[in-house]
Amino acid sequence: MIFKIKRFDGKNFYFQDFEVPVKKGLTVLDCLFYIRDCIDSSLSFRMSCRMGICGSCAVRINGKPALACETQVVNLKEPVKIEPLDNFKVLKDLVVEFDDFFLKHKAVKPYIIRNDLNYKNPVEFIQKPEELKKYYDFSLCIKCGACYSVCPAAATNEKYLGPAALVAAYRFVADSRDRGARERLEIVMDDHCLWRCHSAMACSEVCPKKIEPAKAIQLLRRKTVLEAIRRLIP
Repeated sequence: MIFKIKRFDGKNFYFQDFEVPVKKGLTVLDCLFYIRDCIDSSLSFRMSCRMGICGSCAVRINGKPALACETQVVNLKEPVKIEPLDNFKVLKDLVVEFDDFFLKHKAVKPYIIRNDLNYKNPVEFIQKPEELKKYYDFSLCIKCGACYSVCPAAATNEKYLGPAALVAAYRFVADSRDRGARERLEIVMDDHCLWRCHSAMACSEVCPKKIEPAKAIQLLRRKTVLEAIRRLIP
């Protein structure tokens, strides 16, 4: 099969074609390794677990973000067009800069907040199955950046937190063990955050873990509205 890969040498973008022998069972990531090892050792791409867990190998495949390690080449139309994710700065070839993405994730304080933690004598905070169910799906986010790459708000507003960060915010706001909901809601209610979402739903369409970031954003909006009403009532 012919692979048409978008390259970047630090100055110029260009497409380069590679012919790769394929068979059933090969993934796009396998083919990228073949190109790097057997044809052009300068090809740069990112990967780690090869099991759809780390999210490192997310790229655009025939125009749609996907994990290279999970995408079977026999299911793709030829030529297979591979490009770096949109809405990220490209460092080299298929490798993009994630620093800003992770800073936005950090901004929503993605951890349990409590004022009664005792690290010398830690205790377990019990949670019922129905309480876990409220946020469990959203805890499966692997930070691959696929949702961010198709988000129109992220494309037009560099201060927008993005779907992944907002999913993390809701995941902890909905956690029964957490006591930092008001603190987080204050963060996401900023002018450049939650309400900048255009509800395009593209984030949910491309999420490899099917966690529906758009749903999390709507649920988080509901939380912020209820919080605003609470503040108005004496």
